[in-house]
Amino acid sequence: MEPKKIALLAGALVIAIVTAFLARSMLNGGGSPDASAAAMPNPDEMPHVLVATKSLPVGTIVGPDAYRFQPWPKELVEEAYVIQGKADENKLAGSVVRTAIAAGQPVTTGSLIQPGDRGFLAAALGPGMRAVTVPVSIQSSVAGFIFPGDRVDVMLTQSVAGGGDGQPLKVAETILRNLRVLATDQRTNALGEDGKPVVLTYSNVTLEVTPRMAEKISVAQTVGALSMSLRSIADNSQELEEALASGEIDAPKAGDANAEKTMLAQVARRPIESRSSYSTGADVSRYQRSSVPGKPVDPNATAALAAAKGGGAPGLTSGPVVRIARGGNVTTVELGGK
Repeated sequence: MEPKKIALLAGALVIAIVTAFLARSMLNGGGSPDASAAAMPNPDEMPHVLVATKSLPVGTIVGPDAYRFQPWPKELVEEAYVIQGKADENKLAGSVVRTAIAAGQPVTTGSLIQPGDRGFLAAALGPGMRAVTVPVSIQSSVAGFIFPGDRVDVMLTQSVAGGGDGQPLKVAETILRNLRVLATDQRTNALGEDGKPVVLTYSNVTLEVTPRMAEKISVAQTVGALSMSLRSIADNSQELEEALASGEIDAPKAGDANAEKTMLAQVARRPIESRSSYSTGADVSRYQRSSVPGKPVDPNATAALAAAKGGGAPGLTSGPVVRIARGGNVTTVELGGK
C-alpha cells in the first residue's frame, strides 16, 4: 500500500477516535435539564371573582341567576372586580346593567347601578323606551304580588253611556300586553334585607312602554279604571307564532341555537299593543247587554222639526208609518193619518 493512502487512513482513524471521545464527554458531562411541572394552585386559596353566567345587555335587571363567584388567578385580579367576601351578594340582585357584560366576563363595580342611585331608572330603560307611572289599588295590582321585573297586561274598565233606557254598557278591554314592571312606588328591588322577596302593598306602578303606549295610558286613565294582570314567565309561545306570522321578527336558520335564543329573548321583551281583546257585561251576566242600543226617535222633536220645515220634509214622522210602493214611487203614510 502506498504511504500516502496509509497516512490518509491513519488521519481518518484519529479524527474518528477524537470525535467519539468528545461526544462521549458531552453526553456524560452535560446532562439534560430536568423538566418539572408547575404545581396547580389550590382553587380554595384563589380569590373568587363575580362573573356573569349569561350575556347581560344594557338595562338588564340583574337577578340571582345572572352571576356567580368563581376562582380567578390572583395576578389577574383588578381593583374594579367584585371579590367574594368583600361585597354583599344580596345587594347585587335588583341592580341594573349600565355597560354590557358578556357571559363569563367579570362584573365590575362600574358596570352596575344599585337601586336608589342617580340614573338607575334611566339605565333600566331599553333604547327608545319610556317610563310611565300608573296609579293602582290593592285589587288592581294583584294584591301586591307584582314585583319589579315582572311582565303584566294592562286592562281598561269603563262604562259607555248611551241607549234609550239610560243604562251604560260595562266593558273591560285589554289594551296593552307584556309590559315590564320597573318599580312599584319608589321600590325597584323585590328583595328584602335577607335576600327573599317581600310582598308589600303599593299605590303606583312604573311600567316600561313605547312613546305610543305612554300616550294610550295617559288617555286611558281619563276614560276609566286601569288594572293589571300578571303574566306567566313561559307565556310567550302564542306571541312568538304571531310575531313570526306578521313578519315582525325573522325565523333563524335551522340548527342555529344562538339565533333561536336571541329570537326568544326578543319576543319575551317585546311589548304588544296591536292585539286587543274585550269583554262586555253580557259576557258575564245574562242581565247585562253586549252593545249600546240606539236612541229611540222623540215624537215631539220630530213633529216640531216637520212643522218648522212646513210639514213637507220627506221621511219626518211622529209615529209608526207604512211605505207604499207604486211602480217606482214610494209613499210614506203615517198610521192613523189620511
